Amino acid sequence: MKLFKYIFIFTLFTFSVSGQGGLKIAYVDMDYILEQIPEYKQASNQLNLKAQEWRTEIESRQQKIENLKAELENERPLLTTDLIQDMEDEISFLENQLLDYRNKRFGVSGDFIVQKRQLIQPIQDQVFNAIQEIGESRDYDFIFENSADALLLFSARRHDLSEVILKLINRNSRGAGTETADIIEDIEDYKSVEKAEEDELKQEEKALKEEERKSEREALIDERQRKRDSLRDARQREFEERRARILKQREERQRERDSIKNARENN
Repeated sequence: MKLFKYIFIFTLFTFSVSGQGGLKIAYVDMDYILEQIPEYKQASNQLNLKAQEWRTEIESRQQKIENLKAELENERPLLTTDLIQDMEDEISFLENQLLDYRNKRFGVSGDFIVQKRQLIQPIQDQVFNAIQEIGESRDYDFIFENSADALLLFSARRHDLSEVILKLINRNSRGAGTETADIIEDIEDYKSVEKAEEDELKQEEKALKEEERKSEREALIDERQRKRDSLRDARQREFEERRARILKQREERQRERDSIKNARENN
């Protein structure tokens, strides 16, 4: 079955490359979608707790069987043939019970698999319905799930519809709010590899120009700051020089007054 899928997808992409217009393809990440839905996470946690209880029960039963086996081996020389047979029958019975219990809980049709399927199925239905809406409204040829079976060895982020799927699911769960057309309108226009590379180059050039403008603005601001600092330093030096002259003149006048006073006192 997987081989058929691989051949199908290989043929699909070969056709996409050789076709005149190519195919319009997108994908969704189911694991990511499930992780973003609180109801699923809560129910999944509860199921995991229950599964842990089942595993603990299995370990307890297995330990009981191991203890009986050890007891039988230790006491075998002292037991009669009938008692040995009784203990072996009991061990065999408990082992069969354990096998049945393990299959009941974790088998192919066991409780864990069934409840897990019941847990995921409603969300998968919502995802499927949302994919139908998007596929029909945006004319996609194929929408894949990003999984090992789909053989998506590489998937460009621009083709990921997971966020839009989540918006549609949340809208449907609330029963009102944003219109489907408004949500789907958020999907970027489908781009070929060449167009995506061209747009990416334009974005890089735009970012480079913005960085250059930012650098120019920062250089201009730095230059203005240097001029302000230089002007402030010049004013500070001028103030200190003027203050030094005033202090010097004051000291000279004081010396003159002291000299005159001393001369008068000596006369």
